Amino acid sequence: MSINITMPALSPTMEEGTLAKWLVKEGDSVKSGDIIAEIETDKATMEVEAVDEGKVARIVVPEGTEGVKVNAVIAVLAEDGEDASSVKAPSADAAPKKADAPKAEEKKAEEKKPEPAPKPAAPAQPGASEGKSASASPDSRLRGNERVMASPLAKRIAANKGIDLKALKGSGPHGRILKRDVEAAKPGAQAASAGGAAPASPDGLILPQILDDRVYAPDTYELKPLDGMRKTVARRLTQSFMQVPHFPLNVDITLDNLLSSRAAINNAAREGVKVSVNDLLIKAAALALIDEPDCNASFTDKGIAYHKHANISVAVAVEGGLITPVIFKAEQKGLAEISEEMKDLATRARERKLKPQEYMGGTFSISNLGMFGIKSFASIINPPEGMILSVGAGEKRAVVDEKGNVVVRTVMSVTLTCDHRVIGGAEGAKWLAAFKRYVETPEAMLL
Repeated sequence: MSINITMPALSPTMEEGTLAKWLVKEGDSVKSGDIIAEIETDKATMEVEAVDEGKVARIVVPEGTEGVKVNAVIAVLAEDGEDASSVKAPSADAAPKKADAPKAEEKKAEEKKPEPAPKPAAPAQPGASEGKSASASPDSRLRGNERVMASPLAKRIAANKGIDLKALKGSGPHGRILKRDVEAAKPGAQAASAGGAAPASPDGLILPQILDDRVYAPDTYELKPLDGMRKTVARRLTQSFMQVPHFPLNVDITLDNLLSSRAAINNAAREGVKVSVNDLLIKAAALALIDEPDCNASFTDKGIAYHKHANISVAVAVEGGLITPVIFKAEQKGLAEISEEMKDLATRARERKLKPQEYMGGTFSISNLGMFGIKSFASIINPPEGMILSVGAGEKRAVVDEKGNVVVRTVMSVTLTCDHRVIGGAEGAKWLAAFKRYVETPEAMLL
């Protein structure tokens, strides 16, 4: 009996991935625990281990294939004593996800079920505004006065492929558009529209139609397809910006004491250890979260989750997007440990070698653009975290000291963006006050 090897779910949110590389070939024998392939997710490249023993009879999905769905068959093993040459290769999507099974049954039912004859349209009321009827369906709004006869499955596929159902001719009862009609159509097929309406994405967002020759001439740009990371970043941040009520809080912080302490720490540190300003800010943020536990929280549909430890996510720019590796229990770690851990995480983040458990589970985020000379900015919250701190550049400014004299100090502007469902203005202000105290008097971090 042959054994199917399927695309693994390497993180709780993974839906598909790229089969980057096979480390075995047909005819090779493998045993449980052997590394057989490398899979690229939207955040990292990970190794896949065999969970069964046998001989690789068929490689179903070639390396380099993108968009391989979770649980799709990628290879087949022949068991001990089985003739590998007799094993038949299933199609790459022969093992659909369990959640898709009802859809398959729905598709079969809809193709067999006769379409009821459409009811005659009700006469329009005098003075009624066309297209504003309360009984108008989404289909009729999509095509004006002409109803789109399409199955729900066909509509989903059409949305994913960017196909205008108005351009298709259905093969089902009464001209109903079915799955096979959409799959046979060319991606991007659209009917002419005087209004030039932009297509909707699967998330229901209106996408700009940049490929319309009336906007940009075809020879004036180069189109680079979205990779998994860029799609995920776009989707998550759009959802966050639209669904999470953000509000910002700003404060200026004097850095002179912190910079002096950093120099002293690095002079006294063991060889190879060099603490950065960002490492000190991570520690200060973690301690402030412990001091103000109401701010170390996440909104959920069952209630507000108050976290017991400060797990600090740090934004790292990588090719094609960004990723937020996490320093777990940062309030318990020394500066040298934070520094070494952060360097390792940042390096592996840029190589896309992080494991899911290394970039998930944060309770608070820091995004630092000070090294690029940015004075101040406000970040979008990284759900399900309740706050994110945006750190600007430290610069020399004229300030008034305690005696009323104008002096020069190194000042940094920071912006705390809060989820108003979890954090109120007063709570956010208290956290900023605690953070500022640790930064301006860094010796308090040792207490």
